[in-house]
Amino acid sequence: MKLKQGVTAIFCSLLITANAQILTVESELYRDTTSGKKIGATLSLAFSNSKQRKNLLDFSSRGEFDVYFKNRYALIFLGRTDATYNGKAVLQNNGYLQIRYRDQDSRKFSLEPSMQAQWNGIQGMEYRFLTSLNLRMRWLTRPKANLYTGLGTFYEMERWNPLLGGYAFAMGDSSIILRNMFRLNLTSKYTLQLGTFVTWTGMTYIQFPIYQHFNTPRWVFDTQFLFKLNKHLSFTINYNHNLDFFRPLPIDPYFYATSSGIRISI
Repeated sequence: MKLKQGVTAIFCSLLITANAQILTVESELYRDTTSGKKIGATLSLAFSNSKQRKNLLDFSSRGEFDVYFKNRYALIFLGRTDATYNGKAVLQNNGYLQIRYRDQDSRKFSLEPSMQAQWNGIQGMEYRFLTSLNLRMRWLTRPKANLYTGLGTFYEMERWNPLLGGYAFAMGDSSIILRNMFRLNLTSKYTLQLGTFVTWTGMTYIQFPIYQHFNTPRWVFDTQFLFKLNKHLSFTINYNHNLDFFRPLPIDPYFYATSSGIRISI
């Protein structure tokens, strides 16, 4: 796929991010399938400091390190942090760290184990640890269109704390909540090349609690338009939303985010 040829991304976020609320299943860096490289890496850092009534600090980092094996699998390490402070007040503090072992889109069926740690202080998530195993299925691979689906389970172990600095919702009950559960995970991804320089990608995740509250799934949708400017430079427009009625704290069930940015290919 042309979209998956050794890319690294620098995104300029316009609104809040919802990424820390889901088990991310796609990486940002892909090598050319004809490349003989054994490793790949990318790191993006952004920092700003402005003096208003108080110092406004904003920090963002995204990193990935991939190890490619001869069996057409790859070990992928992902990390992301976003933090914003207005003086001592926390306006944003979320991120995740992930390790995943996955096929390099060479098999029709493949198993994909992964582990992830994440946090979101604004929404009261002190931590969430996940382990998962998914069956990844390739249904369509054409020069201008690709379709993948996934079916699997993952285990969530999480701690929610409304006393965290920066918690942005009504307190209600100030109790700390510990929650452990298995979830069924259904995913799909479709990529379509609309023209020589335009590619559209749509991804959706539906995650059901397995033992109780099965009728309250978490639904995440992510879509992106990529406009290729030249061999190394592209412009992206992204929208994603997160709908979850089974939240342990009294926070909104629906979040969305939009972003636009520059993608640099190496």
